[in-house]
Amino acid sequence: MGGMLVALVGVPAVLAAYLTAAGLLRLLPADMWWQSLGATDFADPRQLLYRHAFLPRLAISLLAGAALGLTGTLLQQVLRNPLAEPTTIGTNAGATVALTIATLYAPWLLEQGREWVALAGGALSTLAVLALAQGRSFSPVAIIISGLVVSLTCSSASALLMAANREYSEELFIWQSGSLIQNGDAVVLGFAPWLALAGIAAFLLLRPLRLLDLSDEGAESLGTKPVVTRLAGMSVAVALSSMAVAAVGVISFVALAAPALVRLAGARTLRQRMIWAPLAGATLLWLTDRLVQVMPFTSEIPAGVATAFLGAPLLFLLLPKLRTSPDRDGAMLSSMRRRSGWPYLLAGLLAMALLLCAALVVGRGATGWHVASAAELADLLPLRAPRIVVAVSAGMMLGVVGTLMQRMTGNPMAAPEVLGVSGGASLGILLLFVATSDVSRPAMIAAGFVGALASLAMISPTGRRQPIAHDRLLLSGVAVATMASAFSAVMLASGDPRLDTLIGWLSGSTYRATAADATIAAVTATALLAIVPLTIRWLEILPLGEAASRGLGLSLFRVRIILLVLISVPTTIATLVIGPLSFVGLMAPHLARMLGFQRALPQLFASAMLGGMMLVSADWAGRTLIFPWQIPAGLLAALVGGPYFMVLMWKGRQ
Repeated sequence: MGGMLVALVGVPAVLAAYLTAAGLLRLLPADMWWQSLGATDFADPRQLLYRHAFLPRLAISLLAGAALGLTGTLLQQVLRNPLAEPTTIGTNAGATVALTIATLYAPWLLEQGREWVALAGGALSTLAVLALAQGRSFSPVAIIISGLVVSLTCSSASALLMAANREYSEELFIWQSGSLIQNGDAVVLGFAPWLALAGIAAFLLLRPLRLLDLSDEGAESLGTKPVVTRLAGMSVAVALSSMAVAAVGVISFVALAAPALVRLAGARTLRQRMIWAPLAGATLLWLTDRLVQVMPFTSEIPAGVATAFLGAPLLFLLLPKLRTSPDRDGAMLSSMRRRSGWPYLLAGLLAMALLLCAALVVGRGATGWHVASAAELADLLPLRAPRIVVAVSAGMMLGVVGTLMQRMTGNPMAAPEVLGVSGGASLGILLLFVATSDVSRPAMIAAGFVGALASLAMISPTGRRQPIAHDRLLLSGVAVATMASAFSAVMLASGDPRLDTLIGWLSGSTYRATAADATIAAVTATALLAIVPLTIRWLEILPLGEAASRGLGLSLFRVRIILLVLISVPTTIATLVIGPLSFVGLMAPHLARMLGFQRALPQLFASAMLGGMMLVSADWAGRTLIFPWQIPAGLLAALVGGPYFMVLMWKGRQ
């Protein structure tokens, strides 16, 4: 056991030390290292870089890695969840959005240090996650689902703020992607005491934390209070992870990887994990940071992006270790009543038609609110009609696809945005951006379709092996979405001249919608609505489970393949025309169910109408609320949908 742990820490450390020494020798001769450390010659640029950039970067990589390793160990012990870490429980997202708001609109809050702002944001988001998960006894599934929704909401808010402040977007993206670049000792000297205090507090809590391996009753019989212990452990972990975000941005998956790797290497007890996980985290981040500096890219990849690329595959490997139990998540947002549906669908069609007309004729101009006359409409139609058609078509496609995914997987949280299908489509399109400078619409559709199918292929085996393990299916999608967002961050931090276009597209904008986009989206949505009624029998049977489906004569392989294609194509088109960020595919099926549309066919059409109405409303509000500026429709839908979905989860827990 000891040999494996030493190798786990020692091998990356030796390789990182070699790369560090090689980098130092390129910067400064070895005989000048000690002298430049104590008495830096400010007239020598090499010594300045060595003393105020290279060495602080080396130190912060070790300190941040150790902090994340300890944070992951504490969270996994407190929550009894091997997949708990600051990213999956929403702490990082809360700290990030708080720092983004303060940086853009209240810089005076940062005068006393970024740490307090990050701590407030991380603590609030974590409390929101715990409040949503409390009703289901803080089960691993409940915490991860709650963390996912909170993280998506905070990420939407951050993206909206950056889209509204394009002049700072590149710097904010680099920082949010986890950059270890340093300019002096200030960050290192500010972060080291926090790490020392957190380490002392963690070891003072060692005995009560160790008793959490028992049941709550067993821990209480030994004189501890599990609730107090969990609160204390969570406080230390949240504080430490928030400080890390304030210091270096979001470093993904080190807090997940380090405790998992040391456990696999033989660290069975909590004391062993609390000692070895920080060491493993420090060496992993140190090595990662050295590797990104020697890779032959035109610009340096942020360390947080590199760790996401490494950590997402690790998440797949760890999924089988997540303990599962039958849960009530499927009933979390269930409806209180049933309806036959069709009369209400006719009313919905009427409401949708009125909304489309209002979006077309009502707007704001230099003189204020205005209703377009027939003569003005002729001039406005070429500008507004493509946007409206794209928004309603994309919303309808996402609503139908969300319903298909939820019924196919039996997972109430399934949606193209959540399970990584939208992320896979966007990843395919981004790879096309990298591969060629001349990007055509057919090529983007093909690349997005391949990416969506690939992401579905990655998550589908998990669902087949564990048909009732909704958490594993969900987290597989989280891993795919993480890889896609990591690659997006690489593109956005690269200084690509198409950066403005990429930001607008990734945030869900209809700004550049053309007549061709509207035609493609409308034809795809119409074809989807014409085809899905043929799958109704499958969609009624699949939620009953795999055994029942086989018993009723379904060929599950063939059914899944057909449904995967029906999911991938519309998701690709919707992602292409409006971007990957939206809650529509998640919300529309639940809203349809809440309104009483329980059967498959009425739910599909109700979800389509609700999805279309949501995105049209978001697009109209986005172009009128802060006129003459605009808010991307996808971002606005996500920002409104996230809190709304949290309200539904809160009601469902009671």
